[in-house]
Amino acid sequence: MKTLATTASAAALLLLATAGASPARPTADAPCAGQIHPNPGFESGTTGWTAGPRIVVFGNAARPAHTGQAYATFAGLDVTRGDLLRTTATVPAGCTLTVRFWVRTTTTETSRGDYLNVGLAVTGTPPKTRFSLAFDGGSPWREYAMSTGTATTERTATVSFLASETAGNGATAFDVDDVTLTLS
Repeated sequence: MKTLATTASAAALLLLATAGASPARPTADAPCAGQIHPNPGFESGTTGWTAGPRIVVFGNAARPAHTGQAYATFAGLDVTRGDLLRTTATVPAGCTLTVRFWVRTTTTETSRGDYLNVGLAVTGTPPKTRFSLAFDGGSPWREYAMSTGTATTERTATVSFLASETAGNGATAFDVDDVTLTLS
């Protein structure tokens, strides 16, 4: 009888001790953490990007991608023209968006006339061109980065790559790969 009373008392104490405890709740992902672009390496073509009609996305053994199999290229044709590639992202309040990207330049240009202007425009901030890369950017892949800074309100950020080419002084191809948009 004594064993039964002890077991009943232990069960009652256990019930009292756990009755006020709430079940563990899953923690939400931090809003300012991680890479947020669905297709940073163009492996899914132009998915997640708005691309001009002459943006070519391909991989090539002679001109390999920075990583993976694909990259975007503004193929040089030695004609006067411009091409645009862009994407947008939401930057939550209190977060910073850092954009990192790789560029390779191949050219036969004899004087500056072909450029890749890379911009980061943020809601409430006038658009700014962060980089203007000319033919002398070089043939190896080079990494660049830019950031939005932090604000107290949610913002929309637009990342754009605008290639402009001038006819008559050689052709320039700008290749772009691994465009990561990371919140912190």
